[in-house]
Amino acid sequence: MKEIGVIGYGVIGKRVADAISLQDDMNLTGVCDVISDWRLQNALRKEYDIYAATAEAAKEMKASGISIKGSLQDLLDKVDLVVDCTPKKIAAQNVKIYKEKGLKFIVQGGEKHETTGHSFSAENNYKSALNIDATRVVSCNTTSILRTLTALKRADLLDYARGTLLRRATDPWESHLGGIMNTMVPERDIPSHQGPDAQSVDPDLNVITTAIKVPQTLSHLHYWNVKLKKQASKEEVLNAFKTSSRIKLIQYDQGLVSNNTIKEMFLDMGRPWGDMYEVVLWEDMLKVVGDELFYAYVVDNQAIVIPETIDAIRALTGIETDPNKSIEKTNESLGIK
Repeated sequence: MKEIGVIGYGVIGKRVADAISLQDDMNLTGVCDVISDWRLQNALRKEYDIYAATAEAAKEMKASGISIKGSLQDLLDKVDLVVDCTPKKIAAQNVKIYKEKGLKFIVQGGEKHETTGHSFSAENNYKSALNIDATRVVSCNTTSILRTLTALKRADLLDYARGTLLRRATDPWESHLGGIMNTMVPERDIPSHQGPDAQSVDPDLNVITTAIKVPQTLSHLHYWNVKLKKQASKEEVLNAFKTSSRIKLIQYDQGLVSNNTIKEMFLDMGRPWGDMYEVVLWEDMLKVVGDELFYAYVVDNQAIVIPETIDAIRALTGIETDPNKSIEKTNESLGIK
């Protein structure tokens, strides 16, 4: 059993904490934050041990009736690895602390590749993360890119890929604070950052992305045009995607015509928060024309990186050396079928 601490109990942190608590080869030692509102009250309800990131945060937590186990340093003294889910400017500062203490650590996709020198996607480069000191679980969009393009690459179908990303404006629970209304905002640079980010995991990928921020909060939507190495049938392409357990094929003609209807399906499936850990790809929209492939899918930015983070913990701590066994174990715990 490895002792794992979660730093930052926000949108990603709370999901990572719940996922860790479902595993039988790691233990959630505690969660650490500066907040003292309803989010930490829910962590207490789940009987998670709470640690305060600062002395001032500790005072506020105690004033709010939140019982704390100690400080950030107290938590770090108890763990084998930390998963940092804090905002990127804070995470960059925390990294210095982890290195000084000789702790293994995982950061999220908002950090630069150089923060760790290694970027992670379970189906692509698990073995390269075995027993190393740190990795970065790439962002939600980059994770989806790697899952789909790696599946095509495994089948020796991928030549190059060009994708357009329609990006949600903000997280649903923060839509009252920001986001956009009655507009669409294109990312100025081409390629957008997701393509080069995918290449930080797999430098051989020939991929270019463009991105547009749109006024909605449920998910991202990707459209892809892929040049195949050879002419292939639709069945061959679908079989390639089926080699990934984290790509879920759905049917537009079954009423799954939009991101909100897909979200409703996952809620009905009993997923916590309606979380979609998989890339959710429309099977009946997929089109092959000669050696060109066209497809579209939906990405849940709150959930897709959660299974990747669990696998990254196993890789860095060395408790499982076989990527397939780790992926299978994680999938089973999260209900990915």
